[in-house]
Amino acid sequence: MNFPAPLLRGRLVKRYKRFLADVILDSGETVTTTCPNTGSMMGLLTPGATVWLSESDSPTRKYKHTWELVEVRFGDAVEIVGINTNHPNKLVTEAIEAGAIAELKGYASLRREVKYGRNSRIDILLEDEQKGLCYVEIKNVHMMRHHGRAEFPDSVTERGAKHLAEMSDMVAAGHRAVMLYLIQMASPKSFELARDIDPAYGAAFDLARNAGVEAIAYRCRVTPEQILVDKMVKFVP
Repeated sequence: MNFPAPLLRGRLVKRYKRFLADVILDSGETVTTTCPNTGSMMGLLTPGATVWLSESDSPTRKYKHTWELVEVRFGDAVEIVGINTNHPNKLVTEAIEAGAIAELKGYASLRREVKYGRNSRIDILLEDEQKGLCYVEIKNVHMMRHHGRAEFPDSVTERGAKHLAEMSDMVAAGHRAVMLYLIQMASPKSFELARDIDPAYGAAFDLARNAGVEAIAYRCRVTPEQILVDKMVKFVP
C-alpha cells in the first residue's frame, strides 16, 4: 500500500479523547489530527515523538489530517510503527492477491466485509469450489513492550473475544477460519498474546484454537512512503 501523497512529519504533543491528537508539524504549525486507533497505544504516545500525518482535501472533514505513523526508540534501535487500524484489511487483501501469504493462497475469489455470525462482518471471505470457504479475521498489532516481540491486544477487547467465538462457529459449520495478526512494524521476530492485559481474550483464543481456528502473524515493512506485508513471524500463543 502506497500512501497517495507525501506524509507530513511533525512532533507529537499529546493524544486525547481517544480519537484526537495535537501535532507540531516541521513547518511550525500546530494541528489537531484524527487518531484512527481506539486502543491504548501503549508505548506509542511519548510527547515529542516523530509522527507522520496524511492530509485530506475533503471539504466535509472537520480535521483534515490523519495520524498514520510514529517513530519509537528501543535503546539505540528506531522503529516506525503504523497506527492506523483502517489499513490492515487493505494491506492483507493486497498481499493475498499478490500471493504473499502462503497460508491463504489458491482461492478463486475474495470478498471483504461480508456479513456472518452474530450480526458481524468478516474482514475477508475467501471462496473456492474445491477449497470451500475461508473466513479471515484481521487484527492490527502495534504494541511491542520488548524489542523483537510484538503483542496483542494493548487493551481489553470484548469485541475481539466475540469474534473468536464466531470464528469457532464457522469451523463447526465445516468451514476454515484464520485469525491473522498483522504487525505494522518491521523488526519483530515473534508474536504473542498479551494475556496480562486481557486474560479473557487469551481464554477465548485458547477455546477458538481448540475448536480448530487457525492463527498466523505477519509483520510489515513500514516507511513514510508505503506499508507492505512482509514475512510471517513465530507465533507464541
